[in-house]
Amino acid sequence: MKNTLLLIIIAFLLFLAIFFYWRNSQAESQLAAANEKITSLEQQVRRFTQPTPMDSLPPKQSEQPALQTPEKVEPVTPPESTSFEEEIGTLTEGDIQRLKRKGLKNPEADLMNDLMRKQKSLLTATGSMGGTMAIRDIRILNDRHAMAYFEDGHNGGYLLLKYTVNNGTISWTRLDSSAL
Repeated sequence: MKNTLLLIIIAFLLFLAIFFYWRNSQAESQLAAANEKITSLEQQVRRFTQPTPMDSLPPKQSEQPALQTPEKVEPVTPPESTSFEEEIGTLTEGDIQRLKRKGLKNPEADLMNDLMRKQKSLLTATGSMGGTMAIRDIRILNDRHAMAYFEDGHNGGYLLLKYTVNNGTISWTRLDSSAL
C-alpha cells in the first residue's frame, strides 16, 4: 500500500513537471513571436519617420526645363522660432475686445468650446482602422480665422476655418482642409 501511494505521488509529480515544462516552452515561443512582431513594427516606424534622403528618391520626370541654380547659395537664417510659435494662435487685445463687443465673455475659450461641439459637421474625413476623426488642437488665429489639427490616431490633417460672431452666436465655415 505504501509503495502504491509512493508511485502515485511520483507519477503525479512527474506529470506536473512535464506540464509545467510544456507551458514554459509554449510561453517562450509566444514571447519570441511577440518580440519578432515588435521588432518588425519598430522597423516600420523607423522607416516611416526617418526622412528619405534626396539622392535615394527616383528622379522626377518633368516637362519643364531644369532651372539654373546659382553657383553660390547664401544660407538663410530663419527667424527666432520660439517666439513665433508662441504667437501663433493667440488673440491680440484688439481681437479680444472686438469679440467681447460681439457677445463673447471669454473669446478664446468660447470659440474653442464651440468648435469642439460643432466639429462633427465640419470634419468630412472619416476615421480609418476603427478610429474616429476628432479635433485635437485649435489655434484661434485672429478675430475671423482659426486653424485646427484633427486625427483619428492613424491619419490626420489641418482645417482652416472662418468664423463669425453675432450676438454671442458663433458660425463656422470651412475654408480649406489638408490631410497629412
